[in-house]
Amino acid sequence: MNLYIILGIIALIIIYICIIINQFITYKNQVLEAFSTLDIYLKKRWELIPNLVESVKGYSLYEENTFKKIINARNKSYKEMNLKEKNQTDKEISPELDLLFAIKENYPELKANQSFQKLIKQLIEIEDELTNARKYYNGSVRLYNNKIMIFPNNLLAKLFRFKEFPMFKVDSDEKKNVEVNL
Repeated sequence: MNLYIILGIIALIIIYICIIINQFITYKNQVLEAFSTLDIYLKKRWELIPNLVESVKGYSLYEENTFKKIINARNKSYKEMNLKEKNQTDKEISPELDLLFAIKENYPELKANQSFQKLIKQLIEIEDELTNARKYYNGSVRLYNNKIMIFPNNLLAKLFRFKEFPMFKVDSDEKKNVEVNL
């Protein structure tokens, strides 16, 4: 009789472990899918930036520093970047793109340029999609990280080497209003 109880307990523990590991895998795949979606929008913005910079370049010599920062961040090889590097590059590029939006207000002829307007419209759409993709990614990461951090799941996560994913965060510098001095 005791043998059946022990075997029953062992069977329940094995079933529990299988269920938890399957949940880890499900949540991890959701995070990877969310990053893949985010990555698509980051790549779209990545490819739009050179066209935007070129269309603005001819209108102002004063913003050359902004252009250099964007181009330097953009010169990295996107395909070779990992999640952490893409997050860092995003942090470097975003404030500079905000400056480009501010620059257009100071140049009426730039605001009238059709190709520039089209590029700005595309960039605004991509930025909106990036915001939504970041929210989805961070929500997926939160669920996954919670799952692997809660006791007793954390013991299984360590045993089977499930690691936390980083959140896409906004630096304190990005929270400030953009100032343009010409």
